[in-house]
Order: sequence, then C-alpha cells, then structure tokens
Amino acid sequence: MDFHSRYPGLSDLKWRAKRRLPKFVWDFLDSGTGTEATKLRNRAALDRIGFAPSILHGAIEPDISTTLLGQTYPQPFGVSPIGMSGLIWPDAETLLAQSAARAGMPYCMSTVASASPEDIAPHLGPNAWFQLYPPKAEDIRRDLLDRARAAGFTTLVLTVDVPVASRRERQTRSGLTQPPRLTPRLLTQVGMRPVWAAGMARKGMPRMRTLDKYITGAQANLPPTAHIGYILRTSPDLDYVRWLRDHWDGPFILKGIMRPEDTAPLEQIGVDALWVSNHAGRQFDGSLSSIEVLPAIRAATSLPLIFDSGVESGLDILRALALGADFVMLGRGFHFALAALGADGPPHLIDLLTKDMHANMGQIGAHTLQDLPSPIELPLVR
Repeated sequence: MDFHSRYPGLSDLKWRAKRRLPKFVWDFLDSGTGTEATKLRNRAALDRIGFAPSILHGAIEPDISTTLLGQTYPQPFGVSPIGMSGLIWPDAETLLAQSAARAGMPYCMSTVASASPEDIAPHLGPNAWFQLYPPKAEDIRRDLLDRARAAGFTTLVLTVDVPVASRRERQTRSGLTQPPRLTPRLLTQVGMRPVWAAGMARKGMPRMRTLDKYITGAQANLPPTAHIGYILRTSPDLDYVRWLRDHWDGPFILKGIMRPEDTAPLEQIGVDALWVSNHAGRQFDGSLSSIEVLPAIRAATSLPLIFDSGVESGLDILRALALGADFVMLGRGFHFALAALGADGPPHLIDLLTKDMHANMGQIGAHTLQDLPSPIELPLVR
C-alpha cells in the first residue's frame, strides 16, 4: 500500500486513529486538561512561526542529521513517553521501541507504561531513554534505576511538571478509570472497534507493569485521572535532582522546563540537557505554549534543549530547531500513527516527517539544520 498517497500528513493518521479507537481511548490520547486552551495555544503559536522563502539557491539535498549528548542521529526527532501506551494500541511500547531502533532515533519509555523495562529490553536500540516519575521512597528509586540500567536504557529523563494529578475533564467524562475497567458503557464503544478489541482480547487490558512489584495495597479513593503511580510519587526539589545526578552514571535530562530562571541551578547540579515542554497541554491549562518560551530558555542556557508540545509536521520540527531547540520529540503523533496503521504506522510517520523536513528546507534554502534562517512572525490565520 502507498501510505503517502492515502495518509500524506499526520492529520490523516489522526483521522484514521480516531475511527479505529473506542471513544474513551481516543479521549485519553487526544485530551488536554481544563478547556484545553493550552493544547490549542501550542498549535496556534507554532502556526505563527514562519520563514522567508529562498530562491535561486540551486539544488538542495538536505542533511537532517544532528548530534545530541555525544550521539549522532540521522534525524532530529524521536519518540516521547506516553503513559499506558498499551491502552492505545496492543504492544505499543514494543512496536515503538522497534521502530525507533531501526530508525536510529531515541525511544523514551514512561515509568507508567504498560510494559516493564524487562519486557521491553529485547527490543531496545542503543538510544533508549527511561522517563522517571519521581518515587518518594529511596529504595524504590534505586531499584527503578537499577532495572532501567539492566534493561539497556542509557539516558534518564526526570519529569518535573506533574506535582499533582491534572483534572483532564474530557478524559473523566469519557468514563476511563485507572486501572481501566470495562463498564457496559465502555464495552459498547469497544464493540464498535473490532480491530482494537481483538488486539486487547489477545493481550488483555493493560496495567502499569513497571510498578507491579511496588504495589502492596489497593488504590482506593484516587481521582479518575490519577493512577497507582501517584501513591508512590513525590514532587521533586533540587536535592532530589542532585540525588539522581549522583546515582545515574549516564546522560540525565530534566523534562518540563518552562522558565529561563530554572536553568542555572540545573546547570550547577550537572544536568546534561533540558526538555522544554508544557506536557502537551495535559497538565496545566493556564500555561504559555512551549514554543513561546523556547527562545528565552535558549538565551539563558548553553545546555542542549529538547522540545515537545503540539508538533504535527516536519515544518513544526524546523520551527523548534530554528528557535533554539537541539532536538524534538513527538508523543501523540507516534501514537496516532500506531492506532491508524498498527506496526506500519511509526515507520510511515518517520518517513512522512523526514520528507516534510526535506521539502521545507528546499523552500528556505537550508542544506543542513545549521543553515536554518531566523524565523519570522506570521499573522494570525482566521
């Protein structure tokens, strides 16, 4: 099948994913929090960033390779973590890890994934990142780091922007709970999505397997958008970051940076890179867009910057790189691709994003990512 003819953009994959997923699963993947204004701001702010087209520059054969934390990548993007990926598509973590390994890109797995580090170990490439939601208990913390190392994860990513459970009202209205329970209402939705249902029947309803060994009691009285991880989790401070820096001997990234003034203390501790992100609008509905704060954070630090939130195209990747990011990660996009096309989805999205980057670099006359011109502000499209 010629996927580029049928699904030439991420919007096409998103449309097909919505048609293949039960509504409660779609709402889990697609929703933000509150009125979802931050999610909308992420998209609107990216659309305001443009470039002046270039002419008479001769043939362009773009090179989109880049270097991050001592590793050279054939493309400047990778796979962001999403909790409970296996709810979105059966074997999601395995399929994403395999696709990333084949493409030579980073795959970042969540602490609250539906696979454990041990499950995913045979499928990891050399650029495997482990995203940590910060456990309060030091023994659990140590054990998680040991398990991540043993499984083959080389880079640690601490997420710092989830001190409490967000409300995610659309997700709550959908009827999804954690762990997922198939009520008659949800079973009706499942019956309308036979491919998804068949996959779940084969694999069973997902749970947060990484945390299985640490759970000794029931998770009663949790809000519907929280989960068992919140029982174990704490809100980290700088001392917590220092502890992790001392106990992790590989690259160490902090995810969730939105203020320039937060960069200097993290440089002093020895963090290796910062991840500019507003959690794709899923955590706080009163946030600036991630792309709005990126230039100021770039001016405040010499550390490598990773970017996410709202990215839907190769052009969006170029926008972030031109404003100071060194690397870009996509979470929802890769899961839309999985839900749309199964195992064929992530490779198609990688190819789609690559081709889109090449086409747009030809328009602006950039042979390499270092040649990207300064962006310009575009008027609002009404």
